[in-house]
Amino acid sequence: MTNGLSDTGEHQSPFQSAKHIDEHGREFWHARDLALILGYSEFRHFLPVIEKAKTACELSGHQASDHIEEFLDMIPVGKGANRPAQNFRLSRYACYLIIQNSDPSKPVVAHGQTYFAVQTRRQELADDQRFAQLTENEKRLALRRELATHNSALADAARGAGVEGDLDYAIFQNHGYMGLYGGLDAKSIHARKRLKKSHKILDHMGSTELAANLFRATQTEEKLRREQVSGKHVANRTHFEVGAKVRKTIEELGGTMPENLPTPEKSIQKIESERRKAFAPPKTVKKTDV
Repeated sequence: MTNGLSDTGEHQSPFQSAKHIDEHGREFWHARDLALILGYSEFRHFLPVIEKAKTACELSGHQASDHIEEFLDMIPVGKGANRPAQNFRLSRYACYLIIQNSDPSKPVVAHGQTYFAVQTRRQELADDQRFAQLTENEKRLALRRELATHNSALADAARGAGVEGDLDYAIFQNHGYMGLYGGLDAKSIHARKRLKKSHKILDHMGSTELAANLFRATQTEEKLRREQVSGKHVANRTHFEVGAKVRKTIEELGGTMPENLPTPEKSIQKIESERRKAFAPPKTVKKTDV
């Protein structure tokens, strides 16, 4: 934990001062430290807030245990003695959720909301800078992998909303595509890209098109969970509306509509195959007797 002073000697945010860094360079906070900063007189009064944060974490499609980890801490009780006590290791995201569920009338809570929002944005900007340095094919690979992960989470959220079976899910996915692509369904997009029957649409998208679809998937998943959507017809409508809003945003920013973006010459599979060959160890040449 830091000593509360910045490199220039100025006082830091109490949330910054309470931050820990583990051996892998990951930042985390202790719940007991956070409770004191937020003005809770007793830790037991802080426990319901942690439980609310766990629920919010799960509803957002994250594993609460990945962000809120309980452990047994040793706390001082006077005269140099310590006793074991319940504590939690919290990620930045967990702290953000806890702050969101704390008393908003407290000035320190408002400060905490700003602090964690700014820190999250700084990390996003750092990620953006690293992403900007990638080649187009590297961007495509990164986005395609991330989209595969989020499509799995989206499918889980859709099942929770009542979308069951392969046919229902295909219809659900088509609603998202139609919202984003101005009425074109998966079959129409496939034909527009002039793909073979065995080709997958997502494997033949450039980074800009993949990014639009990633945003559609993540926002639909969050909306389904957050609003606890029930019924496949409502889920379909939700997916269409999110896709349409993403399309509207692209239009307002003056971007090219997804269906008008060029189809890359190489598929994701082709790029991955070339990368495997490039990084494969050289074959050893066996010497034979002459």
